[in-house]
Amino acid sequence: MKTKPILTQQDCEKIQAAARAEAVKNKWNVTIAIVDDGGHLLSLIRGDGAAPVTAEIATMKAHGAAVARRSTKIAEERIASRPALIKMPVLPVQGGVPIMHDGQCVGAVGVSGVQSHEDEQVCNAGIAALAQA
Repeated sequence: MKTKPILTQQDCEKIQAAARAEAVKNKWNVTIAIVDDGGHLLSLIRGDGAAPVTAEIATMKAHGAAVARRSTKIAEERIASRPALIKMPVLPVQGGVPIMHDGQCVGAVGVSGVQSHEDEQVCNAGIAALAQA
């Protein structure tokens, strides 16, 4: 039987702290969602001033990145060139990034609230903190 790494609550707290710090530094009101490798919600923080809808969007971005094992930016780009892919179960909007560990997806981060490339910047800041452990 194989064993696989999983995200712990401590990992989620570390990711959330770094992602929130990036958002605060840039004065961005965002929601940050973290999911496991199956796309199931582990952590969600809606920052002060972030619109209520951002909670659902961030979670959908994280879910899509986890189950597809790739950034939602890739889905956005692929659908632009091949519209039939819109039926895929991934929100095709940049701002969802998988969390990879030893070549395996262990979860994903999704962010919503600012421009999509800024959402992804917040995701990457959170994930980078996990790598520094």
